[in-house]
Amino acid sequence: MRSFRKELWLNVPTRRAFVNITPQVNDCLQESGIREGMALVNAMHITASV
Repeated sequence: MRSFRKELWLNVPTRRAFVNITPQVNDCLQESGIREGMALVNAMHITASV
């Protein structure tokens, strides 16, 4: 089974913000070369959500 891991770091100008990360996630999927399977997108901070 193949796997791929990449961290994305985002800086937002305010305390709260909505950020569309779809293009970055799509780029990661393309970079991985994996054509089918599942993608886990996880926010690594207690107050963040995806």
